[in-house]
Amino acid sequence: MPMEPHVVPRKQHRVSRKQVSPNALRTLYRLHSRGFIAYLVGGCVRDLLLGRTPKDFDIGTNATPGQIKRLFRNCRLVGRRFRLAHLHFQDEIVEVSTFRRAADPSDITDNQEVIPGRRHVRHLKDEHGMVLADNIFGDPEEDALRRDFTINALAYNIADSSVVDYSTGLADLKARLIRSIGDPRIRFTEDPVRMLRAVRFAASHDFEIEAQAWKCICELSSTISRVSPSRLYEEIQKLFLLGFAAPTFELLEKAGLLASLFPDLGNWIQAVSGRFELLKANLARIDELFRSGTGATPALLFAALFGPGIEDAALARHREGIPRHQALEEMCAIFMDETIKNAQIPGRIGARLGAIISLKTSLCKMPARRPALIAARPEFTEALTYLNFAAQAQSEYRIPLEWWKAFLIENPPVASAEESTDETPKKKRRRRRRRPRRVREAAAMTQGDTIQEEGNHGR
Repeated sequence: MPMEPHVVPRKQHRVSRKQVSPNALRTLYRLHSRGFIAYLVGGCVRDLLLGRTPKDFDIGTNATPGQIKRLFRNCRLVGRRFRLAHLHFQDEIVEVSTFRRAADPSDITDNQEVIPGRRHVRHLKDEHGMVLADNIFGDPEEDALRRDFTINALAYNIADSSVVDYSTGLADLKARLIRSIGDPRIRFTEDPVRMLRAVRFAASHDFEIEAQAWKCICELSSTISRVSPSRLYEEIQKLFLLGFAAPTFELLEKAGLLASLFPDLGNWIQAVSGRFELLKANLARIDELFRSGTGATPALLFAALFGPGIEDAALARHREGIPRHQALEEMCAIFMDETIKNAQIPGRIGARLGAIISLKTSLCKMPARRPALIAARPEFTEALTYLNFAAQAQSEYRIPLEWWKAFLIENPPVASAEESTDETPKKKRRRRRRRPRRVREAAAMTQGDTIQEEGNHGR
């Protein structure tokens, strides 16, 4: 039986329209003016109620994707699993989704009955119960109750500036609790990524995961491998690159998700005491970079997380007689082959990771040969940062690190054209267009014609 929503009027909550993106507001106003329901939904409402700045603003409406596209010229419809509308503005993309509901038995398409060439299936599950497609439209309450957690089921109604809670989101937000909507076992089976999201919210907001939900995460952690590698790569970046990598890493390890995501890394950590603390310290420094405004690239993140294990394996191969750089290349290739089975790390990121680890080895050779050429390498800054991580754990790296710091003070790096952040780029020289060869040959046959031709060409 549906429960009455808890509606909080404008005077009783802290959400202000001034905190909302102007593009999102324009979208909400246009939908509302055309007779559609228009809510801010999901994490942005949660963060606004907590006094945090949302990273994006998502909108829910009863307008169908087709109606949204006809209403906004800057609309692009995306996604097959969930059909969404992306509104492209100059400085951001606003995501608009149509309210959905849970599937009835008549809505479910069997995996064997999918019609080849059919663009959008209403609802589809695999043999394990994981949802592969979900495009059954509903009302705001049905949409809220099919979301992952109660704190993400809150909505802001543009019509009267009220906050609407169809579950226990406001109470759980006050208690700093992450609670699944419905049976957590079913919710995590439908979409195993929800387990990663629970861990991410707990780490980023310093919340506690409700006991039953945590128990299910620990029991179902191995099912994360059912998620597509490309989707997992996106989630990994959210887990580790937004300033809370260290607490996320700890929760992933406790839940068993770390070993399921990266089996080789899990085995490496378990083999020798102290390795977990080493990687957690590296990730804490990644978080420091984020807080300082510098941030870390995915390649540097993977160096901090996987680099020590790759270097250990390469050292073992080196002791067998393989040249050090060759051993590093071999171990990086093996790492990519194994990791890509779960998380589809792009090849360019893997190549950059290998370059960082390899250059870190070169930085440790004292005295340095041709240091200016080494400092000009595109991966030098990341390699030096990675060396700094290692120096804080092992004293043997401190001498080369101090040498390179002193060198950079005496020889400050010059930003290359590729890395320049100048907001006023240099004007490109306009290249003179050269006539086709046949025209030039024909013009050369008669000098008079050539003079006239060249005169016209230079005007």
